Amino acid sequence: MRKLLKLLVLLFSVACFVVMGMAPVSEAKTIKVGAAINLTGPASIWGQYHAKGLKDYFRYVNEVKGGIAGNKIALDLEDSAYKIPQALKFVKMFCSESGVAMIATWSAGSGIMAKPIFQKYKVPDINFSTYRGFLKPPVAYAYLPFGTYVMDSYAILQYIKTTYKGDGAPKVGLLTYNNAYGKSIHEPCKEYAKEHHIDIVDIEQFPPTSLNLNTELLRLKKKGAQYIVMQCLPSAIIMAFQSADRVNYKVPFFGTWTSTDPGFFKRGKGLIRDRMFMEFPGCLPGDKNPGMKLLRTLWKRYKSVKKFDMSYWEGVAVGAIMTRAFQKAQSMYGKVDRKTVNKALESFRNEDFGGLIPPVTYTRTNHGGSFTARIIQVHEDQTFTPLTKFWNPKKEKVTVLK
Repeated sequence: MRKLLKLLVLLFSVACFVVMGMAPVSEAKTIKVGAAINLTGPASIWGQYHAKGLKDYFRYVNEVKGGIAGNKIALDLEDSAYKIPQALKFVKMFCSESGVAMIATWSAGSGIMAKPIFQKYKVPDINFSTYRGFLKPPVAYAYLPFGTYVMDSYAILQYIKTTYKGDGAPKVGLLTYNNAYGKSIHEPCKEYAKEHHIDIVDIEQFPPTSLNLNTELLRLKKKGAQYIVMQCLPSAIIMAFQSADRVNYKVPFFGTWTSTDPGFFKRGKGLIRDRMFMEFPGCLPGDKNPGMKLLRTLWKRYKSVKKFDMSYWEGVAVGAIMTRAFQKAQSMYGKVDRKTVNKALESFRNEDFGGLIPPVTYTRTNHGGSFTARIIQVHEDQTFTPLTKFWNPKKEKVTVLK
């Protein structure tokens, strides 16, 4: 009897072991992200710092926040080298991998050309360049982190109009690259100027390979432009300052949020002076908010940068938007994949990022993120002074700070 009892106990133990062994165990899954960013070639310093911010933020989420419900984010970062075919090769590679939940593209050109690919595979993509053309229909799966260059154009011209003290209409000249990026401010500036009594007296375009801008600045001066609005990379802005000095042209220069990079202040020493202004839709070191606190935490923890930098800031901002989408996908649908991430993104309604960027809203028909701007002054010591409050230049009047 005792032997039979022992045998039954043994068989029961084995059965429990087998059943327990066969029970499903929840295993952490990797959330894959692909990013084709310009790490070499023209404007590569921007891309390099975008990559630093993106990597640091994902690393922070994995190490400090425990990932997304225990699932770690894995970033596949590839160098697009400012070449559209190179970028498209990587986009197709990312999209054809079933595990990739979301991707990032970098330039205006690569983002637009990649749309048919990521839309075919139904993979949400966020583009670092905020060119309006990226959001032309069909808008499915194409996202921007914040307002387009239309927002920059409206904000700058409204600020000029509001602060102008002269007679008649303020006279504005545009100084831009002759490519899609440069031309992105032409139409919105002309649209706003026509409706608000601003005179666009000249549009000077030049190739990115230009060695100086003497001719362009002299033409703007002869046309009587009292303000220069620029859409070009920081190196060209430095050239514009040099050429303005050569032709004795003393006017304020306004740029979009892409007007500085980590090398801008070293190259611009003695040239920036008090004439550089820009639209910038993010937090600044003087802001006391969680977004700025986060940036300081990342600087201290990972040491990728030593002080505030706008290209690093955007990398962090894009990472924060992606991560929030992963979090919402997990909480709303119980899993993170390209389908649930896209649904999560389109559920954003004034999504709060602690001041890192303005609140983000995405709908099925609008993937623009936000349309909230502010004007700041850029100083030679890499500090920035806010000149306005945040506002929507399409719907609201600017409040100039004293």
